[in-house]
Amino acid sequence: MARSRGEKEESFHDKNTGFLKLLQVVSFLVVFVVGVVIGLVTSAHINRHLGAQTETYSFINHFSSSSKETTPPETNYCPAVVQNCEKVDCLSMATFLEPNKNLTHGMSDNELFWRASFVPGKKEYPYERVPKVAFLFLTRGPLPLMPLWERFFQGHDNKLFSVYVHVVPGYRVNASTTSPFYRREIPSQPVSWGSVTLVDAERRLLANALLDFSNERFVLLSESCIPVYNFPTVYKYLTGSKYSFVESYDDAGRFGRGRYSRRMLPDIQLYQWRKGSQWFELGRTLAAIIVAEVRYYTVFSKYCLPACYPDEHYMATYFNMFHGSLNSNRTVTWVDWSVGGPHPAMYGGENVTEDFVRSIRNNGALCQYNSEMTSICNLFARKFAPTALEPLLELASSVMEF
Repeated sequence: MARSRGEKEESFHDKNTGFLKLLQVVSFLVVFVVGVVIGLVTSAHINRHLGAQTETYSFINHFSSSSKETTPPETNYCPAVVQNCEKVDCLSMATFLEPNKNLTHGMSDNELFWRASFVPGKKEYPYERVPKVAFLFLTRGPLPLMPLWERFFQGHDNKLFSVYVHVVPGYRVNASTTSPFYRREIPSQPVSWGSVTLVDAERRLLANALLDFSNERFVLLSESCIPVYNFPTVYKYLTGSKYSFVESYDDAGRFGRGRYSRRMLPDIQLYQWRKGSQWFELGRTLAAIIVAEVRYYTVFSKYCLPACYPDEHYMATYFNMFHGSLNSNRTVTWVDWSVGGPHPAMYGGENVTEDFVRSIRNNGALCQYNSEMTSICNLFARKFAPTALEPLLELASSVMEF
């Protein structure tokens, strides 16, 4: 008997439903199989990668242990170059406080000045800080009076002082490994007498010394400078002073106000213009300020040109304008300008006598030290020729007391 039309449609519908369910099952199985295959492939790849990393790590360890001089350490890299160093913890307190023990680094002047101008906001130090005096030597080459300075430092704890030397790039001071001058050259740049590059060198010395947080006082010296008092006297005098020692005075003559340029207006007025000795001594506060200063340094670099000499006017003028309360307005380095001309008198061996050295130490005049008057006004003196070394060494113990 023939099936009705409704029965035929119901049969066709049942067939379609069964086919769709079969297709779903097959699709699920395909997806499952593909997932399993991908998982196995990925797992095998990861295992091979980890195995290769382990082999490489073992090889590196073996290679570094057998060839330490040519393979860099796997520890953190510090800005300061540390020679023959296995491990350097760049975040340790010791590395932060004294990051450049061998004074080598790759910073530009701008980077160095920025780094050196950091001033802690917290006054208390998280360690036992012993203030040091930084002796900054600005020289073109050799230090002929270095034996006298070595005798000056001899026997004193190097935690009380540090030495920095700015010489022509590439020059190495001839000093023994036991000398306080050994490898104390800072990264330098060429310097021309009478130009702003002298100020650059001074600020470069200050900035390198400021990286050591223990340095509290900073005295600028040359190859022709000598100490006229012993180390304990100098150390106590400088670390006990409330003020810096930067000579700053108003000279109405052609070598003073005569060097002023009206192009410095409006930044610097004529009445603010000052002159002073290049050979300064600074406390840490003023040292950090002058290293960070940009505006007035730029004015001097543009408009203080020969016969204007920035090293004689920049700091004297700037400190007079903004930080006079921190400055004593005098220098602690004796020099003889009585001969006239652009350079002071030079003293050789024939000039060095006991009376002469004693007259530098105490010429009968008094000067202000903190709130009192004192007869100790000059701690250092210049200019002395290399021939003065031997007679100075002979007088060191009896006159200068070291």
